[in-house]
Amino acid sequence: MSITPQCKQTTSPVGTFLPLEKKLKEFPRNKAQKVILIAGPTACGKTALSLILAKMLGGEIISTDSMQVYRGMDIGTAKVSKEAQEQIPHHLIDIRHIHENFNVVDFYYEAKQCCESILARDRVPILVGGTGFYFRAFVYGPPGGPPSVPEIRQHLEQEMDCLGKEALYHRLQDLDPSYAISITQNDKHKVIRALEIMTLTGKKVSDIEWGCHKSLSDYDYHCWFIYRPRQILYQAIEHRCEQMLEMGLIEEVKQLEKLGLRHNTSASQAIGYRQCLEFLDGKQDIQAYQRLVQQFKAASRQYAKRQFTWFRKESLFRWLNVDVHDLEIAADMIMQEYYAT
Repeated sequence: MSITPQCKQTTSPVGTFLPLEKKLKEFPRNKAQKVILIAGPTACGKTALSLILAKMLGGEIISTDSMQVYRGMDIGTAKVSKEAQEQIPHHLIDIRHIHENFNVVDFYYEAKQCCESILARDRVPILVGGTGFYFRAFVYGPPGGPPSVPEIRQHLEQEMDCLGKEALYHRLQDLDPSYAISITQNDKHKVIRALEIMTLTGKKVSDIEWGCHKSLSDYDYHCWFIYRPRQILYQAIEHRCEQMLEMGLIEEVKQLEKLGLRHNTSASQAIGYRQCLEFLDGKQDIQAYQRLVQQFKAASRQYAKRQFTWFRKESLFRWLNVDVHDLEIAADMIMQEYYAT
């Protein structure tokens, strides 16, 4: 079976995107071609739904997940199986080494390039994932903000070392609660960057990131938020956490640690990976393992809650309860809406 190669890019310095921008302009196409976006909380069935839909529409899937870009982060990110990737072309999976950076601006340009390539082959781009920040960037354009100032960044980092990450996160909550709810106190990089932006501009991050929040006219967006009722979803999340640990998540983290996981400030704070690293730093007895399990489950539930909160603010997304409609019916509903418009 011939599979279309993924849109893999050579890593370039942060902020250097001229080759990608030039490449995007080389794709001839009609304006406002259709693109499907499928978002949803963890463990809601997005992957299975996207595979069904891709087969129905002749689609290709673009991962919209901030951690699936890293090679080796397989179990903890619920990365789609190699068998599924052989059946349906997937993009933006396994495109970075664990010691390389990948941010929302990288995602924006690489996802756009993948979309243009897919459309040029008369296929349907289907963006699938749970990272709301990436979906928003894809629809409204990459976030703005002034260049970093080393002196201010260093001062904030020293404050975090002295006062702790909780103190700076609480400061962010006071100054910009709308943005603070979209991240966690463990994402030190984003907390510091947000405080740096507000120091430099005197404005809230949530006010300047995407301006008036007018979607780009690049595509005809068909946006769906897939969900299940909270109680059912939380049970599925807890079961998935247990499965990941049984599949060898701790061993996966051990291997990634040897490759530089701890030096990647984003990947090392990812849910599941952070808890495993804390476990490996400690006594590693039965009590510590039970604590790992409980913390992993709690962090996963909290993340799902933040995903619900985030997408309630995204007016382009239609909500679809896949506990009422099974995945085949849900995929058919999305397909019918796609063709009806």
